[in-house]
Amino acid sequence: MRARFYSIALCLLGLVTLTSSQAQASVKADLVVVTKSASSLSLLREGKIIKSYRIAMGDNPTGHKLTEGDQRTPEGRYLLDYKKADSAYYRSIHISYPNDEDRLRANALGINPGGLIMIHGENPHSTLSPIEAQQYNWTDGCIAVTNVEMDELWRAIDAGTPIEIWP
Repeated sequence: MRARFYSIALCLLGLVTLTSSQAQASVKADLVVVTKSASSLSLLREGKIIKSYRIAMGDNPTGHKLTEGDQRTPEGRYLLDYKKADSAYYRSIHISYPNDEDRLRANALGINPGGLIMIHGENPHSTLSPIEAQQYNWTDGCIAVTNVEMDELWRAIDAGTPIEIWP
C-alpha cells in the first residue's frame, strides 16, 4: 500500500512518468475494429479507442473474402478465438473465419471459403524492414503488424474478444 502511494505521489510530482504505451499495456480490449480502406486496426475498450495500428492485408484487399486463395481479408463480425505463440509469422491470433454465413455463401457458390485467417507479426523471410513491409499488402488474407506491435496486441487481446472487419 505504501509503495503504491509513493508511486502515485512521484507520478503527480512529475518525477516518474508512465508512457502511454505503459499505461495501455494493462488495458484489455473488449473489441477490435479493422478498417480495410484505412489499413488500420484499432483496439477499443468501452467504446473508446485505446490504440490504433497500421496493418498490411492480402494482396487483393477490396471486397469480402469468398474463396480460398483469393488474397482477400474477410469482412464482418468474428471472434478472436485462440492465440498461437509458435506461428510462422512470429505470433498470431486466429479470426473465426469462416462463420456460418460465409460457409453458407461458399456452399451456394460451390467454392471453398478458405480459413486460417489470423492477425500476425512480420514475415521472417522478408528483406524489407518492418516499417517498409507495413506499406504493402503482402499476406494471403491475414492482417499483419510488426512484431513489436504484435507483442502489444498479444497482451491487450484475450481469446473470445470480438473483431469487426469493415470495408
